[in-house]
Amino acid sequence: MTDWLQPTDEWPHEPGPEQLWSESWYLDFHDRDGEVGGYVRVGRYPNLGVVWYWATVVGPGRRTVLVADHEVPVPAGRSLELRAPGLWADHNVETPLEHFSLGLEAFGVALDDPADAYRGLRGDRTPLGFDLEWETDGAVFPWPMGFDRYEIPCRVHGEVLVGEERIELDGFGQRDHSWGVRDWWSTAWCWNAFRMDDGRRFHTVSVRPHGGYAIGYDQHPDRELQVVTRAEVVEEPGPEGIPTGAVATIEGRRFEVEPLAWAPLLLVAPDGRESRFPRALARFTDDAGVRGLGWIEFNQPPAAAAG
Repeated sequence: MTDWLQPTDEWPHEPGPEQLWSESWYLDFHDRDGEVGGYVRVGRYPNLGVVWYWATVVGPGRRTVLVADHEVPVPAGRSLELRAPGLWADHNVETPLEHFSLGLEAFGVALDDPADAYRGLRGDRTPLGFDLEWETDGAVFPWPMGFDRYEIPCRVHGEVLVGEERIELDGFGQRDHSWGVRDWWSTAWCWNAFRMDDGRRFHTVSVRPHGGYAIGYDQHPDRELQVVTRAEVVEEPGPEGIPTGAVATIEGRRFEVEPLAWAPLLLVAPDGRESRFPRALARFTDDAGVRGLGWIEFNQPPAAAAG
């Protein structure tokens, strides 16, 4: 663990000069049974003059409802209140590193096939609303100095609106915040964060191909956080590059990963390159039969997404 992180790091940072310098806030959630989950990403690209905004609700047997707007105006100063046609969202640091809330009122699309996100987001226009709070539930994990990123395991509660459906949520999730140059179109990675039924939490990022950089944590409720430096995810390829399953190995501990519902995105670079970004609510089961829930993502830049 490092101690560079300050409470003021929760808010926006001074951007660098690079075109692809960005600042990202992710907030994901799931209920206790894996019936519903979702996430939000605020991606500020000040040197491109836009915010990428994503929000989704998924679940087994549910249509993926997805908001994906890559032309939201950048708000002034430290504000994270966003406004665009069909979209209002506000994101608030209530207590630094302890409590974060967000409100969302937007129109998304309900997809019959999650892979329709790669084909122009064809689907039914659907209202989507969040009134949610993330409260820290474990140790805050700053990445090593120089990576400008931290991850926080959370309890999540509040209300989710999908069309005319109202969902009261009392569950778990993860939030993270990072800033710096991020080139989605040159580097492949796998990120995951999940909570086991015994309260143990895991998070890893592994750069691909296998054998590259990995970082993360293993948090046991009765022990100090352990930093993870060895992690690998091997997925089972599926149609359009969306995996049908995976095996994650974290410091020698093996987990079967069962995707429960996908929310993919197509990411287009300023020069026209395309990267595919499948992200899933998933069930994680270790070799002892202990199960858990969380999220997993695969960034698939042009070479990786070709199949």
